[in-house]
Amino acid sequence: MLNWFRKQRPVDPSNSFPLVDIHSHLLPGLDDGVQTPEESEAIILEFQRLGYTKLITTPHVMSDFYRNSNDTILQKLAETNAYLKQKGIAITLEAAAEFYLDEALISRVENNQPLLTFGKNYLLFETNFMTEPLNLKEFIFLATTKGYKPVLAHPERYIYLQNNFAKAEDLFGRGVLFQLNMSSLSGYYSKGAQLTAQKLIDKGYVHFLGSDCHNLQHVQLLDAVRRNKYFQKAISLPLLNNTL
Repeated sequence: MLNWFRKQRPVDPSNSFPLVDIHSHLLPGLDDGVQTPEESEAIILEFQRLGYTKLITTPHVMSDFYRNSNDTILQKLAETNAYLKQKGIAITLEAAAEFYLDEALISRVENNQPLLTFGKNYLLFETNFMTEPLNLKEFIFLATTKGYKPVLAHPERYIYLQNNFAKAEDLFGRGVLFQLNMSSLSGYYSKGAQLTAQKLIDKGYVHFLGSDCHNLQHVQLLDAVRRNKYFQKAISLPLLNNTL
């Protein structure tokens, strides 16, 4: 149950690093993230407490499950921003999408159908977690030639990269940008994800940090993560978050 009345303690500025967050699920009712405007409000207030001034939220787009379109996402964004304005909450909320790599996504790229991106045409995408998709390299080449900058969401969570780090090195060499989930540094997802996140940071293979926030618990984890030594190492990298 969400603890709406939890006493908020102030964030220690020495352990804070305000970022533009580029991966979350804060638009109500579009996917497995928040379901009500009130839930969005509580989470966004927590982001504000942590020092965030801009959130780029990214609803799932999956042809077999979350069939969100540009129009549905942008309409829900407008509704959510209107709600926040009514509540007097001053934060910049924008939207892109987290695209699942499937044939529908490849078809949209091939046919020049517009996709919701952020920043300098950054395209956030994810794959299945267990095995490397057969069309992964084809997609990277196609998206790049179409002018997109592919950003792989949470690479540390994919079993096929945890078990074979050379595959991560290959993707990095192909120009794929990596977005690491901050909560992975705490072991929240798994020990394998935590160790792979650490290795990505050690190698300097992290371009973006993201919350991947779906609920209040996720954003509350970020406070402790900012005290993690690997988070401190990550923020010494030339991250792109604050260029947005």
